[in-house]
Amino acid sequence: MYPINEIFCSLQGEGYNTGTASVFIRFSGCNLNCTFCDTAHHRHRMMSAPEIVDQVMRYPNVPLIVLTGGEPSLFLDDALLKALKMTGKKIAIETNGTRPLPDGIDWVTLSPKEAFSGGDSLPCVLTYCNELKVVYLGQDLSQYDHINAHHRFLQPCYVDDVEQQQINMEACVKAVLNNPKWRLSLQTHKILNIK
Repeated sequence: MYPINEIFCSLQGEGYNTGTASVFIRFSGCNLNCTFCDTAHHRHRMMSAPEIVDQVMRYPNVPLIVLTGGEPSLFLDDALLKALKMTGKKIAIETNGTRPLPDGIDWVTLSPKEAFSGGDSLPCVLTYCNELKVVYLGQDLSQYDHINAHHRFLQPCYVDDVEQQQINMEACVKAVLNNPKWRLSLQTHKILNIK
């Protein structure tokens, strides 16, 4: 049984797969306590792998499953991964990188949180990913140089305060201009006001 916060269909709003129709499986629970986390960890229901697959297959034409959280690596095991593989959809995971991942995931988005209060309690152990997506608040980007990533994205930290949003955005744009191996990622789902 797996603690599932929600399963829903939407567009991937961030990173390399932005704009791709996706089924999101959001797990409840995390091994970090980042102040900007937007997951209601207290709200979940326990679901079996077949129940999760049944929910995913409500969207038969959607090509991508995104495992997110919380921290999905706390709960994803070979049994669930095998069941999800049977859907024929590609499987992506968004992880803080503090735990090793099972084999067979098609796309790994690593978003380390060591630079943030609440996210710095455990080290990032992953050193390879398809995309490295860093929430940017002015931290030294050289701390990510050892991570082997096909794509590198900086994303301004989203806050409710509109003035602070603009400050975060401008800092992120400046960082990308000064470090061109990075690309800008925006939370387009928030801009579009979709889930």
